[in-house]
Amino acid sequence: MNRADLAPEDTSRIIEMAWEDRTPFDAIERQFGLNESAVIALMRSELKGSSFLMWRKRVTARATKHQSRSPETGFRHKADQRRP
Repeated sequence: MNRADLAPEDTSRIIEMAWEDRTPFDAIERQFGLNESAVIALMRSELKGSSFLMWRKRVTARATKHQSRSPETGFRHKADQRRP
Protein backbone atom coordinates (compact mmCIF):
# COMPACT_ATOMS: atom_id res chain seq x y z
CA MET A 1 0.00 0.00 0.00
CA ASN A 2 1.23 3.48 -0.85
CA ARG A 3 1.00 6.39 1.59
CA ALA A 4 -1.15 8.25 -0.94
CA ASP A 5 -3.65 5.35 -0.89
CA LEU A 6 -4.23 5.62 2.85
CA ALA A 7 -7.54 6.87 4.17
CA PRO A 8 -7.30 9.61 6.83
CA GLU A 9 -8.43 7.16 9.53
CA ASP A 10 -5.68 4.71 8.48
CA THR A 11 -3.07 7.47 8.67
CA SER A 12 -4.33 8.35 12.14
CA ARG A 13 -4.17 4.70 13.26
CA ILE A 14 -0.62 4.28 11.91
CA ILE A 15 0.51 7.37 13.83
CA GLU A 16 -1.17 6.02 16.97
CA MET A 17 0.51 2.63 16.56
CA ALA A 18 3.90 4.24 15.87
CA TRP A 19 3.62 6.30 19.09
CA GLU A 20 2.89 3.20 21.17
CA ASP A 21 6.06 1.81 22.70
CA ARG A 22 4.97 -1.82 22.46
CA THR A 23 3.84 -1.86 18.81
CA PRO A 24 6.69 -3.06 16.56
CA PHE A 25 7.15 -1.74 13.04
CA ASP A 26 6.51 -5.29 11.81
CA ALA A 27 2.92 -5.11 13.09
CA ILE A 28 2.33 -1.87 11.20
CA GLU A 29 3.78 -3.42 8.06
CA ARG A 30 1.57 -6.51 8.37
CA GLN A 31 -1.57 -4.44 8.86
CA PHE A 32 -0.96 -1.54 6.48
CA GLY A 33 1.88 -2.64 4.19
CA LEU A 34 4.22 0.20 5.22
CA ASN A 35 7.77 -0.76 6.17
CA GLU A 36 9.80 1.08 8.80
CA SER A 37 11.18 3.70 6.41
CA ALA A 38 7.68 4.41 5.05
CA VAL A 39 6.35 4.85 8.60
CA ILE A 40 9.22 7.24 9.38
CA ALA A 41 8.45 9.24 6.22
CA LEU A 42 4.75 9.33 7.14
CA MET A 43 5.54 10.51 10.67
CA ARG A 44 7.91 13.16 9.31
CA SER A 45 5.23 14.53 6.98
CA GLU A 46 2.32 14.37 9.44
CA LEU A 47 3.91 15.58 12.70
CA LYS A 48 5.33 18.94 13.67
CA GLY A 49 9.10 19.01 13.45
CA SER A 50 9.67 18.98 17.21
CA SER A 51 7.16 16.15 17.70
CA PHE A 52 8.81 14.09 14.97
CA LEU A 53 12.27 14.59 16.50
CA MET A 54 11.00 13.60 19.95
CA TRP A 55 9.32 10.47 18.53
CA ARG A 56 12.37 9.54 16.46
CA LYS A 57 14.69 9.85 19.45
CA ARG A 58 12.39 7.61 21.53
CA VAL A 59 11.94 5.00 18.81
CA THR A 60 15.62 4.78 17.96
CA ALA A 61 16.44 3.76 21.52
CA ARG A 62 13.66 1.15 21.84
CA ALA A 63 14.28 -2.50 21.09
CA THR A 64 10.53 -3.18 21.31
CA LYS A 65 9.86 -1.28 18.09
CA HIS A 66 11.80 -3.98 16.22
CA GLN A 67 10.61 -7.52 16.82
CA SER A 68 13.92 -8.95 15.70
CA ARG A 69 15.63 -7.01 18.52
CA SER A 70 12.86 -7.48 21.11
CA PRO A 71 13.67 -9.58 24.14
CA GLU A 72 12.03 -12.99 23.94
CA THR A 73 10.98 -13.04 27.58
CA GLY A 74 7.30 -13.63 27.03
CA PHE A 75 6.50 -10.78 29.42
CA ARG A 76 4.42 -7.89 28.23
CA HIS A 77 5.28 -5.47 31.05
CA LYS A 78 8.05 -5.21 33.62
CA ALA A 79 5.43 -5.66 36.35
CA ASP A 80 4.72 -9.15 34.98
CA GLN A 81 8.32 -10.14 35.69
CA ARG A 82 8.03 -9.60 39.44
CA ARG A 83 7.86 -12.65 41.60
CA PRO A 84 5.56 -12.88 44.64
